[in-house]
Amino acid sequence: MSEREDRSRLSEIMQILRRYRITKGITPVKVREILEELGPTYVKLGQILSIRTDLISSEYCKELQKLRSQVSPMPYDEVRAVLYEAYKKDPEDVFASIVKTPIGSASIAQVHEAFLKSGEHVVLKVQRRGIYGTMERDVAMMQRMLRFVPPALKGLVDLERVISEFWSAAKEEMDFLREAANMETFSKNNENVVFVASPKLYSELTTAQVLVMEYIDGYSVSDKHTLEQEGYDLVEIGEKLADNYVRQIMQDGFFHADPHPGNLRIRGGKIVWLDMGMMGRLTPRDKSLIAKAVKAIARGNNSELVDVILALGIFHGKPNRIRLYTDIEGLMTRYGTLDIGSIDIAALLTELIEIMSANELAMPAQLTLLARGMTTIEGVIADLSPQVNIVEVASGRISASFWENVNWKEELKNEGSQLYRSINRAMDIPVIMADLLQSYRNNETRIKLDLHATEDLSQMLEKLVSKMVMGLVIAALLLASSILCTTQMQPHLFGIPALGFLGYIMALGLAGYLVWEHFKNKNK
Repeated sequence: MSEREDRSRLSEIMQILRRYRITKGITPVKVREILEELGPTYVKLGQILSIRTDLISSEYCKELQKLRSQVSPMPYDEVRAVLYEAYKKDPEDVFASIVKTPIGSASIAQVHEAFLKSGEHVVLKVQRRGIYGTMERDVAMMQRMLRFVPPALKGLVDLERVISEFWSAAKEEMDFLREAANMETFSKNNENVVFVASPKLYSELTTAQVLVMEYIDGYSVSDKHTLEQEGYDLVEIGEKLADNYVRQIMQDGFFHADPHPGNLRIRGGKIVWLDMGMMGRLTPRDKSLIAKAVKAIARGNNSELVDVILALGIFHGKPNRIRLYTDIEGLMTRYGTLDIGSIDIAALLTELIEIMSANELAMPAQLTLLARGMTTIEGVIADLSPQVNIVEVASGRISASFWENVNWKEELKNEGSQLYRSINRAMDIPVIMADLLQSYRNNETRIKLDLHATEDLSQMLEKLVSKMVMGLVIAALLLASSILCTTQMQPHLFGIPALGFLGYIMALGLAGYLVWEHFKNKNK
């Protein structure tokens, strides 16, 4: 792209921004409309941002989800030119026929029906001509414009990271060979799942700009009326869909990141997954931490959940562990007592991401994809068969597979190592205490405590201290009264000094009060 064209594009962007009067303020709707007018690069940026609730507020995410996936189709002459560049021959020499009107047209590619010479019905996903260069130019311009962004705005959103992640995701989506590899991996992972299928890939005809796969008819999962007319059980479809999605996450670590109804069809009694352009990948560490998080929520273990979040998060600054613990405690108060079937997973994930963002922790891109995928699939299942709960399905699958997936040798090794370290530390305690006491005697010790407690803990400690003080007062009264009784102090009452008798009465009254207070609290 020449410098002249670069200046022309920048001028076009500035005119659009001025027309929307962004200096007067912005709203979610205004941002969406600006991105749509700026073109394919910015539409794709908005679509990716719409799942990043850890980077922008939820109201903006919801509005950006409305960005149209259908854009003006490119003329068939351009489609034909892309096919010629891909095969180095006329498309008519490769395909028996191509339907010129596209099935769909998005920001990066458009889809056409076609027939092979052998008669097989296929789909061609054809990349927009010159889209890579257009996006590369726009991204470079965005990066240059960052120099003029006010520091206050940079503090709110890590724009450099947003653009970097966007460009990485866009390049991956524009490489159709990668999507083809995703299709093959997904097909292999689910080859033994009798109720799941994916389109056949024609790898010999697939290039970086053209993807050729089997045409899938069948019915959309959102077409409930037709599915029931065809004899399908919606509850069974919902249960199998939930089970397979949880399997993709927990067993395969390779899951569909955009499971909306348009990417799910029912054909021949099978759930067919379409469009593998956006897939999520979880490492064994990610899966282990997710399992720990589920167990921490089930047990109501706040500190363990905090440890998992700190292990998963990307730090923007030094985390305030006390604040994070308090926020997690509030989350657990709302969800920890609920029956697992009544948990709104979309709301839970949204709150968890907001807590991480408030504590200067960003969620890794793959886990953001997971949150988006889980929220989407929950919505699909809720519409298809409301009585099916994906959280219950996930809990059942995790419980059923827990024992068979445990590496007992590794577990015993880890537990043994922890026990060994604990014993070693315990043996060091006398030496440490001796050093500490020696330092104290030499006036060399300075102890700095930074204590924080929740309101409940503060109240408990206050009551405990009050009872300890009262106990000391009772002991002092008893001791003082006993000493007085050994003297001949006048006057006497019941044969003992009156002051000593009064001390005994006061001690007895305080002791009675403590006993009464104890039983009153115990019965609450």
